[in-house]
Amino acid sequence: MTVETTSRSTGVEPAGTLQWGRRYLMVSPDHFRVAYAINPFMDLADQPDPVAARTQWQGLADAIRAAGAEVEVLGQRADAPDMVYAMNLGLVLDDRVAISHMRHAERRTESATAQPWFAAAGFAPTYVGRDGVGPHLEAGDAFAFGDALVVGYGPRTEELALKHLAAELDVRVRGLRLTHPGMYHLDLAFCPVDERRALVCPSAFDDASARALLDLVPEPIVLTQEEALTTFAANSVVVGRTVLMPGVPDHVRARLEAAGFEVVVVDVREFHKGGGSVRCLTNPIDVRRGRDLPVVPGGEVVLPA
Repeated sequence: MTVETTSRSTGVEPAGTLQWGRRYLMVSPDHFRVAYAINPFMDLADQPDPVAARTQWQGLADAIRAAGAEVEVLGQRADAPDMVYAMNLGLVLDDRVAISHMRHAERRTESATAQPWFAAAGFAPTYVGRDGVGPHLEAGDAFAFGDALVVGYGPRTEELALKHLAAELDVRVRGLRLTHPGMYHLDLAFCPVDERRALVCPSAFDDASARALLDLVPEPIVLTQEEALTTFAANSVVVGRTVLMPGVPDHVRARLEAAGFEVVVVDVREFHKGGGSVRCLTNPIDVRRGRDLPVVPGGEVVLPA
């Protein structure tokens, strides 16, 4: 495992630091492989090395714990090779979880194992669709940021799911249309860093959504299309003032360090072969309404003008 760090900041965390991201669910890579191709990164002729994948996965889990977060581990189903990408199992808010309704049938068996785990952990399930019926929702398309749950839609999550999410969870949902085939989940193009900053790749969205996202983030750290696709930089995890990243362009590192963050680069390249990275391998299960995003009774959906 290769882990590269910068010097750790000390003292009390500055105001505006994200409060969520201190508890994660990960799925052990017991059966990780490329068994089909449902995104541009997947190639059946380029299989991950299972020993290297296990080492890299453990290195990420260790790095998250070293940064001060808890990690819960769920075993992987033998018939669900993508289940290791835990971010997409479900969206947790308070003591509820919106179970993902995967766009591709190949991934839907994951929910059958994830739902009992969430229930045992105290999260009551809700659904926007299930078993191929109803709108598709994949949790890698949703982040709490500012005054809303920011949700990407298009390739995997359907626009109709936004209305269901808002009403079921009593939150404001800001929808953004993803259009780039290589950034099919929001977590490949958007990463909240603190209350004012986020990594953003405008090329992932249609023009109206790109403008809306740049307007939403007071101090965006902008990634080019090439940076987002080759470094997976937006697919990162933030624990307090530590940013765990699979790769980082120099200008992004400079911006983060100037803002008082420690950058930790963790090698998870075997998982890039399946189209996911640090964020995809982790699911934050400590997001709270009233703290991380406001409660909006009945919900509200806001789309780009």
